[in-house]
Amino acid sequence: MTFNDIFKSSFLENVTSVSILDMAIALVLAFGLGMLIFLVYKKTFAGVMYSSSFGVTLVALTMITTLVILAVTSNVVLSLGMVGALSIVRFRTAIKEPLDIAFLFWSIAVGIVLAAGMIPLAVIGSVVIGVMLLVFVNRKTHVNPYIVVLQCDGYDSETQARTFLESHAERCAVKSKSARKGLVELNLEVRLKDGNTDFINALSELDGVESAVLVSYNGDYMG
Repeated sequence: MTFNDIFKSSFLENVTSVSILDMAIALVLAFGLGMLIFLVYKKTFAGVMYSSSFGVTLVALTMITTLVILAVTSNVVLSLGMVGALSIVRFRTAIKEPLDIAFLFWSIAVGIVLAAGMIPLAVIGSVVIGVMLLVFVNRKTHVNPYIVVLQCDGYDSETQARTFLESHAERCAVKSKSARKGLVELNLEVRLKDGNTDFINALSELDGVESAVLVSYNGDYMG
């Protein structure tokens, strides 16, 4: 193979299949919309531990998807090979928050739409989705529940303690109860009226109440 054969190769002909201007515009827009997705994720995050690396992943995923789709749309044969290559990819990272899946699909969708040349759809769609998430995710339509772990020495003290809780909480429901001679233990879900937790001190001082523990509950629940 001579140098003339190298320069006549069809591989070098693919260099100009996507113009530099198209690549620059697509990648700059992908970065900008990826940053929008990242900021919305940061504002709406409600999990236990925030991961900045996941936010960076959203930006990178938007740009990578744009890059891949640009290559696919420029060559039909390449698109078939790309499908086969991506079919063997396996992701092992567990998604802990259900909302994270929406952000991943959002990033991928923006990358695909941008590379397809539908810039208004990508921009307007991202703005609408971002506003919707900011409104609905940050909207608190419920009162955060608490769990009260209560230990009493008998039925009378149990009844007195439950009556006290019902008068100081919007809702009081028994989740579990265990009893043995001289000791009754209750787990109750309560919804506070005003966020004040001082009532737990008065509850622990009632006659027959051995201990009272208030625990914040952040799991999934029905409002």
